Amino acid sequence: MKTKYRLLHTTCLIALAGILSACQPAKEKEAATNQDSVPASTTGFKPNPQRVSEVEVKTLSLGTVAPPFKLPDVTGKFYTLEDFKDSKVLVMIFTCNHCPTAQAYEDRIIKFTDEYSNKGVAVVGVMPNSTMGLLPEECGYTDLNDSYEEMIIRHRDKKYNFPYLYDGDTQSMAIKYGPVATPHAYVFDSDRKLAYIGRIDNIEKPGKANAEDLRAAVDAVLADKPVANPENKTFGCSVKWGWKDQYNKKVEDRWKAKPVALEKVKESQIKDIVKNPTDNLRLINLWATWCAPCIAEYPDLVELQRWYGHRNFEFVSLSADKPENSDKALNFLKKAHSPVKNYLYDGEDNYKLIEAVDPKWNGALPYTMLVEPGGKIVYSYQGPVDLLELRRAIVEHPLMGRYY
Repeated sequence: MKTKYRLLHTTCLIALAGILSACQPAKEKEAATNQDSVPASTTGFKPNPQRVSEVEVKTLSLGTVAPPFKLPDVTGKFYTLEDFKDSKVLVMIFTCNHCPTAQAYEDRIIKFTDEYSNKGVAVVGVMPNSTMGLLPEECGYTDLNDSYEEMIIRHRDKKYNFPYLYDGDTQSMAIKYGPVATPHAYVFDSDRKLAYIGRIDNIEKPGKANAEDLRAAVDAVLADKPVANPENKTFGCSVKWGWKDQYNKKVEDRWKAKPVALEKVKESQIKDIVKNPTDNLRLINLWATWCAPCIAEYPDLVELQRWYGHRNFEFVSLSADKPENSDKALNFLKKAHSPVKNYLYDGEDNYKLIEAVDPKWNGALPYTMLVEPGGKIVYSYQGPVDLLELRRAIVEHPLMGRYY
């Protein structure tokens, strides 16, 4: 079990004598740089996703000269076609963070780049999606969305050996090139005419293929020969266009219209909740309306239900508010749009609550656990969670995974 204690200025403690109203310093943990945290952009480039007017997008035809572009990578450096003029072949792969198919091909792209970079081949990754067109429900196979800040993390953690360009503000490059899905590969010859477009290979599952279609196309161009199969369909996640924000608003409105309820439970029922007699990975959050860190992080935890709730996952909330304050707790849950299983401890002995939840918990709020079917706690955290760390604990669990 993974248990951590976060360094906090204050963290809420279930107080002695049954008084749930005080905050006290939490136990300090060793100072360390948290490599999981989502960073603010420190590159000098400030992303600004914008609503894009709908246009007809056409995929480039074979033989078309590569349209010009100017886009930043994850370091803030801007790239244009001129930056690759010394390479005989230019490979552009439209890819992204959230898509399971794109993630399935990451290692193959890295390997391809490593093997071809000294052969006069330049490889560029382009993230074409607008975050305004990406639904939380589309992030069920990832720990990262498609924001510029989270592109920085993916590039760092996967050790991309190629520039990873951001086109999420106005999608100017994606509109010109017309990718239909991620990943979508484009191969340009020395005159920067499109010589190949389509899939990387024909088997998505990692370990079953080795970018054969892409390799064959690049080998042919390097040898000044025509590509035998210059055009293939590509399978993956559709490009998220910035003009689809109205549809996203409808989905958001439907989520907010879902009913929110709060059920009072005794210690025995709480024990059953923690035992998790379901087939789902269960995220349990202990919180209270008087706990400021609890209130601050709660919307992010509800968002995880939207990310992963269509898979083997569920979020359950358990309020430590006094039973007589259940209306206050319910009002907060409604404002937070929490249409999940919401419970409130219906008892006066807070130490029985502690034992029912987790004997290793010292009583400070918030407290978050990830529980396997059968009750094994695979992640627990006292204090506001590191959201990225929690997402990873969820998506990398065997019940979940990043690929289909």
